[in-house]
Amino acid sequence: MIKDLLATTPIPFPGKPTELRLQQTTTRQISLLSGNLVGNAKSVVGGVSARIFSKGVYGLASAAETDLETVNKVLKAAAENAEFLGSRAPQGGDNLPPLVPCRKEPQKVEPELTQKTLLDFCRELDAHITATYKNLAGRSVNASSLTTEKLLYASNGDTPVVYSHSVVPRTNISVSLTANDPNGSPVSLGKAFGGYGFFHELFSSPEALYQEVAILFEKVMKKREGVHPNAGRRQVVIGSEVAGILAHEAIGHTVEADLVLGGSVARNYMNQLVASELVTLVDFAHTVQGKPTPVPVIVDDEGVLAEDVVIIENGVLKRYMHNRASAHRMGYQAQGNARGNIFSDEPLIRMRNTAILPGTSRLEDIIASVDDGYYLVRSSNGQADTTSEFMFGIAEGYEIKNGVLGRAIRDTTISGVAFDMLKTVDMISQDMTWGSGGWCGKKQTINVGMGGPALRCYVNIGGR
Repeated sequence: MIKDLLATTPIPFPGKPTELRLQQTTTRQISLLSGNLVGNAKSVVGGVSARIFSKGVYGLASAAETDLETVNKVLKAAAENAEFLGSRAPQGGDNLPPLVPCRKEPQKVEPELTQKTLLDFCRELDAHITATYKNLAGRSVNASSLTTEKLLYASNGDTPVVYSHSVVPRTNISVSLTANDPNGSPVSLGKAFGGYGFFHELFSSPEALYQEVAILFEKVMKKREGVHPNAGRRQVVIGSEVAGILAHEAIGHTVEADLVLGGSVARNYMNQLVASELVTLVDFAHTVQGKPTPVPVIVDDEGVLAEDVVIIENGVLKRYMHNRASAHRMGYQAQGNARGNIFSDEPLIRMRNTAILPGTSRLEDIIASVDDGYYLVRSSNGQADTTSEFMFGIAEGYEIKNGVLGRAIRDTTISGVAFDMLKTVDMISQDMTWGSGGWCGKKQTINVGMGGPALRCYVNIGGR
């Protein structure tokens, strides 16, 4: 655990808005490819950073140690950087809306976990796959563990008013299966299991995943016999995973205030109808339906108490996501969206857990309502830009004929303009499902939560 330095020795802050962050990020990775160990790594990245606000700009400094002498040097360097930048390109005064005093202690303490524990788990699961499924062309089993511990002090002036100590773990076991189609070409399908929590909390034994692997095997067998979809604008049912990446990539990024100020299309849409009235889109802070989100944020890296941000409400664009500076500039209140990845990263405006709220329809009823379309379950990759145009790969999907699921489809893509596509949503399922592991690559790669309900809508789908 990171030591609370200020508990015994007061550290002088420079009399201006200041953030002091001590952080340690521990990652573990095991990778088996067709039974061969191809990855076995553990890394611990830690240190301290300080950021000081002066004349409308921030000065940042960091170091890879967390002793008292280093902390004082980093604070001094950040103050000097702020003064230098402020003298060259002043943006305004030293004032930011004051932080709300708070003290938050960690809810979890990391138990002991060794590489051998992860490796033994993966080998046992891989051995089960080998013994049970004889007609596979390839397989991979991977384990990953990420634990981020942060200790944040933030001040409005001389004295810290925010103390936040957090430990956020995420653990995943990922399985990918490959089979050859009738022409001998490989067809693959994978799934990640786990999510928020330590390894011992999420995975009791490899046997607990056997049924999930059986389902994955059945799906890849169907996919090897799959067909190419008919290209064009089609009515589809988008599953929660695809809906989640759409909400994050095609909508979420367009409403991050730094991108809005940079010219995102969302700057023209505030208080306008941008989606069906059935659609309410939220960036959740730490709790959904009484349970922790995949990436719970209690206090962000600027010391702001995190709150849910209702981005779209009943189809109308209501809010952007902010840090303290952009919220002050645009006349809003920051709600905890400033996040940095490792200790030396400057906090940026980032999403946390972004999803559309559930509706009132059952998924089976939504599928039954489609005469000729597709059920799109899992995405593979994708991209979007600040016009809300998107293109995503689809790794798992099925035909819908006369309200009944039919043949699996081969890998394809969907595309469109998100703000237009959301206006075609006319049914939303009543369930809420989160993906096991999401990442965002906006300047710094950071973990995020993505998910939601299923949607009935229209998109452009690719063919052969």
